[in-house]
This record gives sequence, C-alpha cells and structure tokens, in this order.
Amino acid sequence: MLAPARAGLKSIMSHSLFESLGTTRVSDATPNRSRRRNSAKLDRQIDLTTKFAALQKDYVDLHTAIFEAAQVHRRLCAPRLLRYREFEIASEIFAVRHLPGDFFTAEETSDGVVLALGDICGKGLAAGMWTTQLVGLLRSHTARAAVPERIVAGVNQDICRMPMLRPLASLFLAKLDVVTGALDYCSAGHPPAFLLRADGGFESLTDGGLLLGVLNDAKYNRGQVRLEPEDTLLIFSDGIIESQNEHGEEFGYERLKAQLASAQSASADAILFSVLGAVQDFAAIRPLTDDMTLAVIRRDSVVDPVQNRER
Repeated sequence: MLAPARAGLKSIMSHSLFESLGTTRVSDATPNRSRRRNSAKLDRQIDLTTKFAALQKDYVDLHTAIFEAAQVHRRLCAPRLLRYREFEIASEIFAVRHLPGDFFTAEETSDGVVLALGDICGKGLAAGMWTTQLVGLLRSHTARAAVPERIVAGVNQDICRMPMLRPLASLFLAKLDVVTGALDYCSAGHPPAFLLRADGGFESLTDGGLLLGVLNDAKYNRGQVRLEPEDTLLIFSDGIIESQNEHGEEFGYERLKAQLASAQSASADAILFSVLGAVQDFAAIRPLTDDMTLAVIRRDSVVDPVQNRER
C-alpha cells in the first residue's frame, strides 16, 4: 500500500513543481515584452520628432527663399515714387500670396522713359517665377527697339519660342517724352489705361493687340496721346477692377473712374492711396483674390527745378 501512495505523492509534487516553474517563466517573459513595446514606442516617438524637426527646417528654408524672391521682385520693379522733370510717378503692388505675378518697371532711355505694367496669368509662385524672365526680356528689347509696339512684339516672339510650358501675360507698355509730354503706348491684352484730362475729360487707352504668349506672329499697334499739365494717367492690373465685396460685386471700371475724378487735383502719390483706399473699403473684410498693381503718372502744372530727376 505504501508504494502506490508514494508514487501518487511524487506525481502530485512533480505536477506542482512543473506548474510553479511554468508560472515563473511566464512572469519573467511579461516584463520583457513590455520593455520591448516601450522601446518600440520610444523609437517611433524619436523618429516622428526627427521628421517633424526636418519639416520645420524645410518650412523655414522655404519661407526664407520666398522672402528673398520677393525682395528680388521688389528690386526689379520701379521705386514707389519717381520724378522726371514735372512728371510724378507713384506705384504700388499688393500680392494675394507671398510672391506677386504683377510688376511695374520704369526705365530711362536716351529719348524718354519706358513704363511697363505687366500681369502674368495665375498667382503665387507659379506666376511670380516668370516675372524675372519677363522683365529681363523687356529690358533687352527696350535696348534694341525705339517704339512700344516693336518692344512688345519682340517680347511676345521670345515667349512664344519657349520650348516648354510658357506663360500668358498682359502688358501695358508706354514711352513717355518727359520734355514734351508725348506718350506712345501699346497694350497687349491689358485692361485699358485711363487718361484723366485737366478739364475732367476721360480717355481710354486701348490700342495694342493680343496677350503675350498666344501667337508668335501677333501684330501690335501703337497708340499716341500727349499728357498736358495737370493730366493724370492711371495704369492698373485687373486685380483692381475685379476686387469684390461681400455680395460678389466687382469694383469695376465706373467706380475706378469716379474715384480717380474725385482725387484729380491731388498729387500722384495721393491719388494712388485714394484709389487703393477706395478698393479696400469696397472689399471690406473680403480677402484679395488676385494681385493688385496700380501706377499713377501725373504732370504738374508748374515745373519744380529742384526735383528734375528720379527721387
């Protein structure tokens, strides 16, 4: 009877020892798995932090590059205020994004001043990247051609010859004789410039041709006017007239004419801010939807002998 009892006891003790050892192994394995999970989680956090830091650096670098590009654009364009003899020229550009696709340049030549206001189709970086090239083409052709329609035609041909994707742009280019006030101009698909006479009469300057970049052999015509004392010329991009209020109404040509007429006796700089203020008041809280550029050229009634050059 003792032998079977001992065998049974031995079996029970072996089973209990096995269970005890198994429990110990499971207990030892659980902290290991937990440590591995924590280690993997920490690795993921470190990886995400590293990637986020890299993205932040890329953002800062991109922001810096855009800022530098905007400064280059600003230097390519005319100073905000210029004076040639009795002509005062004031201009301003507002970008809907960081880099505008509009530009305004003034280049003095041996027989006058060439003024150019351009608007590259699109907005932001896509349009702004073309500004440098288009301004370069303008300067190149201004040095070779004497009349506006030839300058515009030459720029158009160069754009159309580009083998890859090419920009479309509108352009108003004028050559001003600062001695006589004679103004030769050419408009390539651009909104008409407004000439407000000293007696209150309005003229729309529309002679020219197609947008730049449409047809290689497009023909361009020249228009001619003369700026008399106290006359004012207003050149603008379509962002001015297409600015909308909260009801979706556009500022339009008639409001622009009315605002120009109301500020007729002021300086070019004062007229500039009067018009821009009217557009801003009209749009109120509605944000810009397109770049806005405005240039005002006014001939004084009396010549100031001190201010006879660029200011």
